[in-house]
Amino acid sequence: MSEPILSAEGVAVQVGGRRVLESVGLNVAAGEFVGLVGPNGAGKTTFLRAAAGLVPLAAGSIRVEGASLAELGAAGMARRVAYLPFGAPCHWAMTAERVVSLGRLPFQPAWQGLSAADWSIIDDAMQRAEADAFARRSIDRLSAGERARVMVARALAQQPRLLLADEPTATLDPYHQLRVLEALRGIATGGGAVLAVFHDLPLAARFCSRLVLMKDGKVSAEGPPDAVLAPDNVLATYGVEMGADRAATYTLPRS
Repeated sequence: MSEPILSAEGVAVQVGGRRVLESVGLNVAAGEFVGLVGPNGAGKTTFLRAAAGLVPLAAGSIRVEGASLAELGAAGMARRVAYLPFGAPCHWAMTAERVVSLGRLPFQPAWQGLSAADWSIIDDAMQRAEADAFARRSIDRLSAGERARVMVARALAQQPRLLLADEPTATLDPYHQLRVLEALRGIATGGGAVLAVFHDLPLAARFCSRLVLMKDGKVSAEGPPDAVLAPDNVLATYGVEMGADRAATYTLPRS
């Protein structure tokens, strides 16, 4: 069996003297689109940040394609892993196209500009995220949803082996939610892997090959979407009852 693209064992993270992750184990293989679900404060974003090397581990290990994050270093991580944070902020007033082009920096030789191949990758990424229509506009003049599509395009331009995405559709309208998730699924079908945080359970069930349910900093269930979103799991984790159509409707439990 081949090495998972992402492998986490016994991961613990401590913030301000409090353990926010405890003994988290999770593998994501090539070809998988895995959804990380659970209530607010479950530790989903913290795990993504840990996998991206942005927060230190109190215990355990995380490996990408068999190498530890320390072994890969910042440059090695940038050539393998794209991290798309919630809200995907951009702090510079530059054109959308320029923002997307930053995804090619890890592959750019020193003192050399972008190649024709790089620009082809950038154009393709913008088309897949439907951000090409405002390529020449400054990102600070775009709506929240338009900026989100630009940042998705930047991640796609990086051609990552592993994409870590925190609520990538939170600011998007229904049409662009579907288009963006199709683009992310394309990373998995192309041989990469995606681990994304979802609060929208219907979307997670529709697009993900597997779900990991977290609660109180631990994994409480994982497997196919139908199994993970079983009514008992949803009630125990979220405190709501699942409708007959699985994730499409929820109701408060009867008192």
